[in-house]
Amino acid sequence: MNWNKLQTQHYHDEPVEHVCATNIIELNEYDRLYENQNNLNHQVWQDFCEKYNTKAVLHENFSKINFNKEIICLWFYKDRNDRTAAHVHINGKQIRYNPNVFLLTKSKSIKMFYTERKYIRSPLIQLDMTVETYNNIVKRFQK
Repeated sequence: MNWNKLQTQHYHDEPVEHVCATNIIELNEYDRLYENQNNLNHQVWQDFCEKYNTKAVLHENFSKINFNKEIICLWFYKDRNDRTAAHVHINGKQIRYNPNVFLLTKSKSIKMFYTERKYIRSPLIQLDMTVETYNNIVKRFQK
């Protein structure tokens, strides 16, 4: 990932330390991956995982997140037709569930809330991230 695109406003330390950023991945690359989200064996996903040295897992909704990971690295894949309002809460802080948003944190308190529910799916990609990578990212922003 090009974590160098992250800026100071993406780093938050309340209520818990986390990074939340939109469009870290260029839109044309996101679109190619989005079109193949149900086939992570597709060449575009294989190229992505190799390029960024990571593994990717598609979850149909937030209840499937693997909280056994030390670092939670989520990439929101909201359906294009889904116009319903939804929010992710991280330790009570509300973050809009929008497409192409990354959420990085050590917190395990992540829940999804809908103001209206039209779609069954709330897709997201969970990526592997090392503690070292996470620490290097947040170290840039800590005072």
